[in-house]
Amino acid sequence: MGDNNAFVLDNGAFYAKLGLSDDPEPKTILNCITKAKSERRRPFIGNQIEECRDASGLFYILCFQRGYLVNWDVQKTVWDYLFSPDCCPVQFADTPLLITEPLFNFGSIQEAMLEILYEEYDCDAVCKSTAIDLAAFNYTHSEQTEQPEGKRPLACVVVEMGFSFTHVVPFVKGCKVREAIRRIDVGGKVLTNHLKEIISYRQLNVMDESYVINQVKEDSCFVSQNFNEDMRIARKRIPDNTILREYVLPDYTQIRRGFLRKPNESGGAGDGGEELQTVRLGNERFVIPEILFHPSDVGIQQMGVPEAIVDAINLCPEETRPHLFANIVVCGGCALFPGMQSRVERDVRALAPDEYDVNVTVPENPITYAWHGGKKYSQSLSFMKSCMSRNEYEEYGTRHLVEKYES
Repeated sequence: MGDNNAFVLDNGAFYAKLGLSDDPEPKTILNCITKAKSERRRPFIGNQIEECRDASGLFYILCFQRGYLVNWDVQKTVWDYLFSPDCCPVQFADTPLLITEPLFNFGSIQEAMLEILYEEYDCDAVCKSTAIDLAAFNYTHSEQTEQPEGKRPLACVVVEMGFSFTHVVPFVKGCKVREAIRRIDVGGKVLTNHLKEIISYRQLNVMDESYVINQVKEDSCFVSQNFNEDMRIARKRIPDNTILREYVLPDYTQIRRGFLRKPNESGGAGDGGEELQTVRLGNERFVIPEILFHPSDVGIQQMGVPEAIVDAINLCPEETRPHLFANIVVCGGCALFPGMQSRVERDVRALAPDEYDVNVTVPENPITYAWHGGKKYSQSLSFMKSCMSRNEYEEYGTRHLVEKYES
């Protein structure tokens, strides 16, 4: 194997995070094909979207549906781009591949994935894991989380706020507590779609603007620490309303990405006196992330993230619970909302028994956190043992590999 270097691909439903294990940071690339109304003939793969002259009316052709990889034609096209000289060239004949798959992935999808990797990309060794496992590995092997006397935490809870779902997964001594895993059917996709509906109902029709509204969500939303108080402020008039903002929409001539500004405030990129198109954002800014805490707001009759965390921990052995409450890590794109760490910690603290310490960690970059876990894992002794070799594939086939390496 080439200098013990592995290629780590965190194959998420919205972003793929990829790179060699000696790279300091991964490349983060859209894991889909995008098409624009202005350039119908040309599909944009991954980060080619930056070459699109007008990203209004952009639509995604996704590989994943409801959290699982189902569109293999699109995925194969994206992988061809990812492994090409234009992006991240790699020779799988002498570089093992560590790839992630969804939690509780279907056997048929695992078999199809392995067959494509061995047949189409000539992989010599493949190790599959889940982003949640890699995030837990990163947390338990991180110097920042070492306990007194240099001990590593024996248990942790990973909360992954992904594109399609939010998963809450307790780990004890490196193993998932399967019966305690909880899934909430809310992720980044639900939040973006709900923001599209609110803006379309209140201001202007943006139902075809998933790309732009996703940026609006990322740039302007935050997690409320006191929902009722923020609602009271959002009802006030300017200048008492400190929440109200205007989002300047991109025009794709001078403004490539929109930006947030205070109401009636001029200035900003490309503002040469002409009228810029804006949307006013009041309570939308904190109502959208609130769906993660109250999914019933959009008709999803499930518990919110803090309740799911406490419920998952209560299903674990009693002696592990103090360690689990003290080691909660939140990753995934939705963890980027300002205020997420303090809100989750406060809500879990309110539900947890008084004698337990509650500690919630949100990494500096929650999107690439699992990839960095994969990087650490690929340099560990157990990595090569968990790899499936090409010889095994040729001798026994994909079904045998899926059954043998079922984690």
